[in-house]
Amino acid sequence: MLRETEQRTVIEIVRRTKALISRELESAKVTVKGAADYVTNVDFAVQKFLKDELEKLFPNIPMIAEEKENHDLCEDGTYWILDPIDGTTNLINHFGMSAVALALYEQGEITFGIVYNPFHEELFYGAKGGGAYLNGEKIYVSHVSELKDAVISYGSSPYEKERAEKLFPVFYRIFMNSGDFRRTGSAELDLCYIACGRQHGYLEQNLKPWDYSAGSVILAEAGGIVKAWGGKKLPYLKNADVIACTAQLEEEFTSVIEQ
Repeated sequence: MLRETEQRTVIEIVRRTKALISRELESAKVTVKGAADYVTNVDFAVQKFLKDELEKLFPNIPMIAEEKENHDLCEDGTYWILDPIDGTTNLINHFGMSAVALALYEQGEITFGIVYNPFHEELFYGAKGGGAYLNGEKIYVSHVSELKDAVISYGSSPYEKERAEKLFPVFYRIFMNSGDFRRTGSAELDLCYIACGRQHGYLEQNLKPWDYSAGSVILAEAGGIVKAWGGKKLPYLKNADVIACTAQLEEEFTSVIEQ
């Protein structure tokens, strides 16, 4: 578990990615990894910067990251989990809904997480037992108690379109039972938006660890619920189908998804 001074140091390192992202965007190059799945020079630059900086401070903590090979992971280990740019498609299209997401995994749980959107200058962070914050101000989930009044976000798994036939009927049920239904294109920001009360629920299938780890501890510390479909604990070192919501909506939201 990081000390508060160490947490502040890591937060400032993540904030420093803003200048790097701005500089790299001026010469953005895009590589297609798969259907609707992209990587840019921005991803690689942010990943290298954070890996180098964190290694100076914590040489014994290896990194799990989107743009690298991740082998021989141990559930009892300690790792940084990084998505250098969560929402790469948004980044490519200048949508402003992208974030740097960094989490600390320790022996089966996430103990610290940062999600930073440099385009809106919003930095969310949370530590196990220490609360959740947005730009230094403590945040909490909304008190919305019924799905009919809730704003729900979703991920459509655009790089696995074979899931659509089964997923879209679920989306239809949620749309018909909720106040509004939307897609932002950034799983980590969706989790943080529930944490600060802007949204009330979120779901997506087959998220990779770096897509949900940082936001999960922030949401949990803000009073929310985040779990795998079927009610299981999130694995963090493996892909997962993720459900997130306020505690008041958990039973109703889960019921609509699992009908």
